[in-house]
Amino acid sequence: LLVGCRNRSSQSGGASNQNEPTAGELGPADVTATEDLMREHGVLRRALFVYREAATRLRQDSNSVPPDVLEKTAQLFRVFGEDYHEKKLEEAYIFPLVKKFRNPAEAYVDVLLAQHVRGREITDYIMSVTKGDNISSNAATALVPALESFARMYDAHAAIEDTVVFPAWKTSLGEAELEELGAKFEEIEADHFGDDDGFEAAVLRMQEIEATMGLSDLTRFTVPA
Repeated sequence: LLVGCRNRSSQSGGASNQNEPTAGELGPADVTATEDLMREHGVLRRALFVYREAATRLRQDSNSVPPDVLEKTAQLFRVFGEDYHEKKLEEAYIFPLVKKFRNPAEAYVDVLLAQHVRGREITDYIMSVTKGDNISSNAATALVPALESFARMYDAHAAIEDTVVFPAWKTSLGEAELEELGAKFEEIEADHFGDDDGFEAAVLRMQEIEATMGLSDLTRFTVPA
């Protein structure tokens, strides 16, 4: 399930939500290239939510978060987000076209690329400090701001891509070109993830991580009256 995402036994309780549909049950498999990019952002936003919740808990107690939860989340972000979504789609197909047509979205491209680099550095760091059986209080002190700053950066990053960069990219393409790229993206996904459907595998992995953290019940996050 996702190359590089190795399973380790969960150190905290929580079963996955049996009522939550799998990605394959949500609707037709065929999606446009733009929809594909934005739903992948949805997976990554779920990872950012885990990072924020973990940071809140670690600030109170360094033993409150099993390190394997953060390791699995970082591995997912690396394999699905950085190695696939960023390198093979955005950096190969989206950003070059946006810069070529010199529209207002072009001004964001260099910043987005720099944030990709910084994000990979932080992912390296998260994986390096979550390899053991516990997170020391000293490690937690440095890890908490790393998780929070990572999530903050990617909140802004994804919002600009979804509302400025992706729409500009889409308008630079004809309908036939967009359909061809949608098929191309599916080929790239199959090549990168092999037999697994990359998006569906990532959704299932996030469900497992959220269950381990006790985050599966969406009603918990409804703001009270």
